[in-house]
Amino acid sequence: QVQLVESGGGSVQTGGSLTLTCTASGSIADFRYMAWYRQAPGKQRELVAGIAEWGTTNYGRFVAGRFIISRDNAGNTMWLQMNGLKPEDTAIYYCSGNRVGAVDTVWGPGTQVTVST
Repeated sequence: QVQLVESGGGSVQTGGSLTLTCTASGSIADFRYMAWYRQAPGKQRELVAGIAEWGTTNYGRFVAGRFIISRDNAGNTMWLQMNGLKPEDTAIYYCSGNRVGAVDTVWGPGTQVTVST
């Protein structure tokens, strides 16, 4: 069973930056699509950014050019570089992936991001 684990969360002030890392127990190339989601208290989980195996990306509208998603298909890592963080970005951030030939989505346990004023 392939596993995903997030790291890099933490506490920053408004305008600060963080880079989240998603590490897979196997090869990232096995995932045709990977994404970052987030969930704030009392809110539904929402898509932050996604990246296909060939590199095409998509972002939530609230990102507005502040975040960059990337992946290393030769290794086992995906990243989310977050700049210009706002208090409303405070949430648990989850890494997810859809493997080639599989119907289920693999989720990581999440990492907390807190942005203070």
